[in-house]
Amino acid sequence: MGRTREFDIEKAIGIATHLFWAKGYEGTSLNDLTDAMGIGPPSFYSAFGSKEALFRSVVERYQDAVIAFEAEAFQEPTAREVATRLLVGYAGVLTDPSHAPGCLVINNSLPCCEDPSFRSWLADLRIAQRGRLRDRFASACESGDLPANADPDALARLVMVMGWGMAVEAQSGATQEELLRMLSLAFEAFPKGSDESEN
Repeated sequence: MGRTREFDIEKAIGIATHLFWAKGYEGTSLNDLTDAMGIGPPSFYSAFGSKEALFRSVVERYQDAVIAFEAEAFQEPTAREVATRLLVGYAGVLTDPSHAPGCLVINNSLPCCEDPSFRSWLADLRIAQRGRLRDRFASACESGDLPANADPDALARLVMVMGWGMAVEAQSGATQEELLRMLSLAFEAFPKGSDESEN
């Protein structure tokens, strides 16, 4: 009996990440995945359970590695710097030539002919991200970093929507430089802290 070939799970998830990012969930078939990984369907199901379970693993790795800068961004001293670090970092991810343009999550978030359960999960991730931003901005209002009458929820939505818009623009061919120019204009709508207002 021949020796079973070792299967590198991490490498397989990396392959799946590139496929899902470039082709989307519906556009990536089981055959695409198994062919690219060099395995058969039984090995695929044994390793991942299902295509959706693999996709969830891909998104979790994406959050932990590709957009790990988000956790660091929340440690910035001012609300404006938090938003800037998030969006400038995101612009770099969206236009990185090592993968398909755009955002892995946004590329897979808009419903097509199907509505797999993972889309609700992706929506929950976005809601949680907005909640963290809202709480951070609320703290900035309390500390005086933002004006007391600033709306933390509206600001959080503004930052999220700016990120989503950049993702669509990047998928349409926008460069990092173009996204950063847009950000410089968009941040004119972001309220200034007390220290910034004095300058």
